[in-house]
Amino acid sequence: MKILNFGSLNIDYVYSVDHFVNKGETLSSDGLHVYSGGKGLNQSIAMSRAGAEVYHAGAVGEDGRFLIELLESAGVNTEYIQVLSDVRTGNAIIQNDVQGDNCILLYSGANRAVTREMADEVLKHFDQGDWLVLQNEISEIPYIVRKAHEKGMKIILNPSPMDEKIFQIPLDDIDCLILNEVEALGLISNADCDNQEPDGNAIMKKLKEKFPDMEILLTLGEKGSVYCGRAGSGCDESGIGMTGGKSSSGMPGGENVLHQEAYKVQAVDTTAAGDTFTGYFLAQRMNGADVKQALAMASAASALAVSRKGAAPSIPEREETERSLLIFRQESCEADRNAESGGVSEESGSAAERFLHRIPASVFHRDSHAAWFLRECKGAGEPGAGSV
Repeated sequence: MKILNFGSLNIDYVYSVDHFVNKGETLSSDGLHVYSGGKGLNQSIAMSRAGAEVYHAGAVGEDGRFLIELLESAGVNTEYIQVLSDVRTGNAIIQNDVQGDNCILLYSGANRAVTREMADEVLKHFDQGDWLVLQNEISEIPYIVRKAHEKGMKIILNPSPMDEKIFQIPLDDIDCLILNEVEALGLISNADCDNQEPDGNAIMKKLKEKFPDMEILLTLGEKGSVYCGRAGSGCDESGIGMTGGKSSSGMPGGENVLHQEAYKVQAVDTTAAGDTFTGYFLAQRMNGADVKQALAMASAASALAVSRKGAAPSIPEREETERSLLIFRQESCEADRNAESGGVSEESGSAAERFLHRIPASVFHRDSHAAWFLRECKGAGEPGAGSV
């Protein structure tokens, strides 16, 4: 199986500001940084760095050739990216405030120059069972979805940015939906939820009522993420082969639900958080990890990404993510121990600092690190949701 990401490629102009610009306000920026970006590019780099074989399709202007070079340096196959001479590369103007939050203004450029002929030429190289990853930043998505569905490809949609174009897509042909709270509430009326401020379970329940045959992964920022399989699947069988889970939480089709915590870090720039999470999750699943393992790795990778500036440059390598995941889990173990004892560890330094130097080289072998980690957490009780 292969992964085709038919997605955007952008040049990001990131302005450091004290606060987001208000209506009618002129605001001086503390700094300007230029990065590679685009949700498509970010997700392809994340999937590749997580260990998947990724093919990227899309379009750039002459000014975007360096984006192709960046993808190639990350191990992404770029033979299906076209360079167009009559349009500029898509770009984004990003405000990044002192809290590490951001707001983004997009110019589509070459991303909206994707044609049906281009899509046909790309899709003829992929077959039944291959995965197609899409966002909402290129043109002809409804056509691409229909053609990929006819070929029997498994289609994963990240409906971002959320706008009226999403409803032109044949959503019944989508196998897996990966989205955040804002995007979810754009697909379901906020009034459809039982609570005035719906939580993740309430949002997921309404999503599953509307899309019972989809696997859905809902990201909730600092509150973590929620995964639910297809109706009646119990997370055992699904469109892209996901497995694992615990008892359901009132889902309409009796599906199992998995919850994954968000690992705590000091946020510097959240631009690529969602794309990193998406890319790592899909790559882990493609490489045979169960849902719990994939969610944990995706959460760790996303935490690392928000702790540094930039979009694509912030996406971590797999080995770094595996190492950091163990650190995050050790911190969770210590937090559980302290909560149970009502005290604080007498050891000096943070859990991460104390834990990092104790990680043996064998930790990077996927078959050995789980048992080693469990020995380290002996006495802390069972690891929490999403743990090995």
